[in-house]
Amino acid sequence: MLLLDISSFFEFENGLALRLLVDLISLIILIRGIYYKTYQRSDLYLTFVLFNIIIFFISHILNQVQMSTGAAFGLFAVFSMLRYRTEGISAKDMTYLFLSIALGLITAVSKAASFDLVLICFIMLVITYLMESNWFGKRESAKTILYDSIQNIHSAKEKELIDDLKNRTGLNIHRFEITEIDFLKDSCRITIFYYEN
Repeated sequence: MLLLDISSFFEFENGLALRLLVDLISLIILIRGIYYKTYQRSDLYLTFVLFNIIIFFISHILNQVQMSTGAAFGLFAVFSMLRYRTEGISAKDMTYLFLSIALGLITAVSKAASFDLVLICFIMLVITYLMESNWFGKRESAKTILYDSIQNIHSAKEKELIDDLKNRTGLNIHRFEITEIDFLKDSCRITIFYYEN
């Protein structure tokens, strides 16, 4: 019995080893090749990798006991909705977390042949790469800052405000939103929008 389980692990077409290999290669390309190259951050590597691996193995094990596709996606939804309470995660980081979970689920549960599985992962990675590149336009970023020159927030001084923000931050700011004004402290909270190089 154990011999049969080990042989099914290395089975080429639908074996666990092949699925795990496709999953890990896809995850490395997603995290190291796309995410890190774009954002130069490595602090969430552990989160992305462990979520992917946990989802992969849980889905694979539950799939062995005739778990329905609906139940698998329910499990996927539960894990993808998890948020850390100690630290806010940006929408982009959550998207990459969602993608790493999706790769783990697809490679573990899909009934597709090996070539189709590789093709699905490849398409997901290509679309992610294209959306992160400048193919569809410049990539806009936003930062929220505390601004102390409250006299510049008048609508008639919009150009002066943008020029001052550009000089102080060194960013190519093209628009802004004033989100909060504090007249007691003569300051305001502004979200600035700029294009990344």
